[in-house]
Amino acid sequence: MNAQGRKEIAKHLASLNEIKDKLESMRDDEEEKYDNMPEGLQESERGEQMQEAIDALDNAVNSLEEAIDSLNEIN
Repeated sequence: MNAQGRKEIAKHLASLNEIKDKLESMRDDEEEKYDNMPEGLQESERGEQMQEAIDALDNAVNSLEEAIDSLNEIN
């Protein structure tokens, strides 16, 4: 890959890292809210929806980490 291609990848890596950081922050905030809920509410429909959102955010973060790792191999 030429220098221009590596430069383009570096730009995308910076964007992906920024998005990953934002999603991690959202996940952490949602986890904190969930953890601070009474156990009865955690088991409610609302609690289940929060847990599903946490899981989805965690999966997205993991996928972005894999993509970042792959691009770092090229760059």
